[in-house]
Amino acid sequence: MNQYKLLIIEDDTDLREGLSFSFSGDGYDITEVGTKREGLREIEKGEYDIVLLDCNLPDGTGFELCKEVRSYSNVPIIMLTARDTELDEIQALELGVNDYLSKPFSLGVLKARMKRILQEKVETAKIVTGSLSIDQSSCKVWKRGEEIPLSKLEYRLLLYLIENKNHILSKDQILEKIWDSNGKYVDNNTLSVNISRLRTKIEDDASNPVHIKTVHGIGYIWKE
Repeated sequence: MNQYKLLIIEDDTDLREGLSFSFSGDGYDITEVGTKREGLREIEKGEYDIVLLDCNLPDGTGFELCKEVRSYSNVPIIMLTARDTELDEIQALELGVNDYLSKPFSLGVLKARMKRILQEKVETAKIVTGSLSIDQSSCKVWKRGEEIPLSKLEYRLLLYLIENKNHILSKDQILEKIWDSNGKYVDNNTLSVNISRLRTKIEDDASNPVHIKTVHGIGYIWKE
């Protein structure tokens, strides 16, 4: 079996150690942390296949963590929570949680849901376009087998363009999706600078791009 990397973010030491013991026995590579800050630091490494996330942490909430993580990563997250209201579950799902289990929960059910999510992840995580290969679970990009170092912003910009391949995206659309969602004001020059940087990294000839085309007076398009 593939040794999946599992991150457990849970401040209840007994539950965390119990989950770790059980999943280690199933062949998972386990990392345990007990705070939001530690969880964010681990997720930013881009190494994990799936995350078990407690809703209530000593330095914040699972909702807050998930909102921040979803700005740059699609790593699967299952939220474990003592809260069992419908509104909490709706909020978690709207923030991008893949599944939601109320405590106390069945370990067998948790394992079955993790297995389903991981199977789906294998099927959908990889994007191949031209000479590029993208792993959405780790937020890593390769060009002809060589990893390309991208910033979080460059990665999000690349993914947004590819997700809308062969469709023109206006400058306003891109600014709203990539920057304004974080409450940061930027102008068109900021966008053009970042497009230029991205072209330099992914195009064979940045001055004559094959993929990221400028549509003058409108915006940009990713050509497949």
